[in-house]
Amino acid sequence: MARRCDICGKGPLVGNNVSHANNKSKTRSLPNLRSVRATVDGTVKHVRVCTRCLKAGKVVKVAHGASRASARA
Repeated sequence: MARRCDICGKGPLVGNNVSHANNKSKTRSLPNLRSVRATVDGTVKHVRVCTRCLKAGKVVKVAHGASRASARA
């Protein structure tokens, strides 16, 4: 599974660690992803969302048992 936000598409960044002797080694900065239950197209799904999208309100989280309660009604 890709380390990518399902909402905005944010993924890993690649760069170099540079030592005092100018040696370079690769490094990766991974996005801060959270797996949340959210409504997507009217259905409840688990999606991987970055915390920036969560704070911005781009995702509506679903309470536990909410999907089962609506299915019973």
